[in-house]
Amino acid sequence: MEDRIKLYGFNNLTKSLCFNFYDICYAQSLVERREYIKYIDDEYSADRVTSILSDVADIIGATVLNVAKQDYEPQGASVTILIAEEPVPPELRGSESERGQAVPGPIPDTVVGHLDKSHITVHTYPEQHPDNGISTFRADIDVSTCGRISPLRALNYLLHRFNPDIACIDYRVRGFTRDVEGNKYFIDHEINSIQDFISKDTRYRYNMYDVNVYQENLFCTRMMLRDFELDDYLFHVSAEDIRPSKRKIITDKIKSEMLEIFSGRNLRGFTG
Repeated sequence: MEDRIKLYGFNNLTKSLCFNFYDICYAQSLVERREYIKYIDDEYSADRVTSILSDVADIIGATVLNVAKQDYEPQGASVTILIAEEPVPPELRGSESERGQAVPGPIPDTVVGHLDKSHITVHTYPEQHPDNGISTFRADIDVSTCGRISPLRALNYLLHRFNPDIACIDYRVRGFTRDVEGNKYFIDHEINSIQDFISKDTRYRYNMYDVNVYQENLFCTRMMLRDFELDDYLFHVSAEDIRPSKRKIITDKIKSEMLEIFSGRNLRGFTG
């Protein structure tokens, strides 16, 4: 649709793709839970997440202008990548070293203004249940663009890269742009569901449902893995080493946790 529109000026539509990715784990002892959190914290450190988000910028065809990243104590990380749709002269982008690390100093005002419209961010949240052995890792990712580039191009890369147990995905188009005759366009492409853009192999692996508000150009999809193998959720122990009655208890705990996150509400008295 966008190719047929002759625009008056810049495409002012803002397209935002937001992910909540969840990884669930059962770690029986306090020591094991701490080891799991450390493992996740190392696996998704600020440096490693920066590499993932740089790949996202390449996939959607954006130019990386600046990177700010931070690891937190006791755990967690945040990364913000500021991007532009069009190539930017090197003198406005800063040095290679500046783009690869947190930069406390200012960058040119012309670039700052342009970057208010396009960015990629991630925040990670490792956490654990106080008494039942469940640990949860959450990564929140926002890919927000303005112009012709679309964050939907990075959808399948991020799903495959994080391979989450549960995913909650929002896509929204905000604002409007005008054609040369002054007509407003509040969206410049066809979409019925985020699921239309998810690869076939991923759709096969997940249960999914939508909550869409078409008049607001707001699309939401929740996903949870179809198949359940207890070994995939255990840390430092195998399911065959756990007595059957205990396996049943652990399985119920994990499935309950997953269903609560998938449905977005507490579910009491669940049994598998």
